[in-house]
Amino acid sequence: MKVMHYRDAETVKDIEGNGAHAVKGRLLIGKADGAPNFAMRMFELAEGGHTPCHSHDWEHEVFVHSGRGEALCDGDWVPVEAGSVVFVPGNAEHQFRNTGTEPFQFVCLVPPSSPEL
Repeated sequence: MKVMHYRDAETVKDIEGNGAHAVKGRLLIGKADGAPNFAMRMFELAEGGHTPCHSHDWEHEVFVHSGRGEALCDGDWVPVEAGSVVFVPGNAEHQFRNTGTEPFQFVCLVPPSSPEL
């Protein structure tokens, strides 16, 4: 069993370029923790930050932890905020962007076939 605060995650990655801007990623739970079925990641987008617009084979589930942003869903920007959930099916084009002045944080669960971070 593992219990920790997300800010104590050892893996913190600055993600910049290739369509991403002002994004940090944290691996919260992964294979090294004995989790064979999912990886749990947290992303933080600074003011003006965004993930790349992309798609991939695997699904992922997203829980917005804090801040305000938008999720690109089926070609439309949908507002999201703390407490919102987003399901991204495999092969669906998607992107997240911070529309507020505070950090926009979301937790993302992905299957083992995807990169942990």
